[in-house]
Amino acid sequence: MSISERYRQLLEQIDRESDHLYEILPENTASTLRLVDIVTEELQDWVDSVGEIPQLQLETKLSPVLLKAHGDLDRARVLLEKDEHQQAGEKIWALEQGLYRLLNDL
Repeated sequence: MSISERYRQLLEQIDRESDHLYEILPENTASTLRLVDIVTEELQDWVDSVGEIPQLQLETKLSPVLLKAHGDLDRARVLLEKDEHQQAGEKIWALEQGLYRLLNDL
């Protein structure tokens, strides 16, 4: 699977998980979940152009985007775990791992 396909798949997964977390978590976690929404929005900004980036430039162009997304997800995970939402934190951790694997493959 190409980097662009994996990127799009990961974006869909993050978006789906965000929607699910809004459904299952209490309302007082909305500000934390907003971090996950920000990740989705930032990744969405690149979804159309990711397949057009030449292979040699993928690392340079996508790494900062993916690193920021990883950092925002990590902040959301830590805040959820602090508020004792362990399962939600584990779901966010799985998303972080997906971003990390994509970063490593760049």
